[in-house]
Amino acid sequence: MAAPKHKSDLPKNAAQGKRFAIVASRYHDEVVEDLIDGAVETLESLGAMAADIHTIRVPGSFEIPLAAHAVAQHQKVDAILCIGVIIKGETRHDQYIAQEVARGISQVGHAAGFPVIFGVLTTDTLDQAKARAGGSRGHKGIEAAQTAVAMIQVLDQIKSEGKKGSSGTVGFEI
Repeated sequence: MAAPKHKSDLPKNAAQGKRFAIVASRYHDEVVEDLIDGAVETLESLGAMAADIHTIRVPGSFEIPLAAHAVAQHQKVDAILCIGVIIKGETRHDQYIAQEVARGISQVGHAAGFPVIFGVLTTDTLDQAKARAGGSRGHKGIEAAQTAVAMIQVLDQIKSEGKKGSSGTVGFEI
């Protein structure tokens, strides 16, 4: 099965002038590095400057939300991409970790008011993770970067429509 295409309808300069943080786990580094590389290449292809993409490494996926929260509080960024890999083991440990990581990333995004993207793979095997990091199942690092840029645009549109004195709706009337 061929890898899905990563077609994007984003303009080539969609990330120009934007600042990004990538908070990534060191655990399963061989896969995480591929995810980071795909995300960075995508952001740069959309106009982001290398100097405007900052990568922060944490020990494991469980630590991603805390670091993302610190970035949101102390750094000027337009989006945070959270990247990691959680692989099922012999116990349910992965389920507890994945649930808390997802909850934590979501909470950071809601509190920050800007995109905080969930780019954490949760797979049964290392091979499944590799398939999602540029293999036969696509590239979730690329998708995370595209999502971050798309959400920046969506939020910018919502903000600009709100400033035009609309009735408080976005794209429709109630």
